[in-house]
Amino acid sequence: MSISPELLLEKLRSLPPQRLSEVEDFVDFLKNRDERAQRAASRRLGEAMARLDAVDLPPLTSEEVQAEIEAARGERRNARRADRR
Repeated sequence: MSISPELLLEKLRSLPPQRLSEVEDFVDFLKNRDERAQRAASRRLGEAMARLDAVDLPPLTSEEVQAEIEAARGERRNARRADRR
């Protein structure tokens, strides 16, 4: 569901003052949750990059990357076909 900022502000203005602090707490909760998720994703990415760096393999060529993508897509197609049986 998408709501315009103007409509949200109108709804906020219609709330009694004691409810505004609850709304603020909820907004802070959502913001903190998103920030934690972003930090966790950044940490996981950094760890994955460090593991890849530790392998010390030469970078893949664009052809090798394309072959990997096609192989992964083929595996997913085969798995979907197997699930349908």
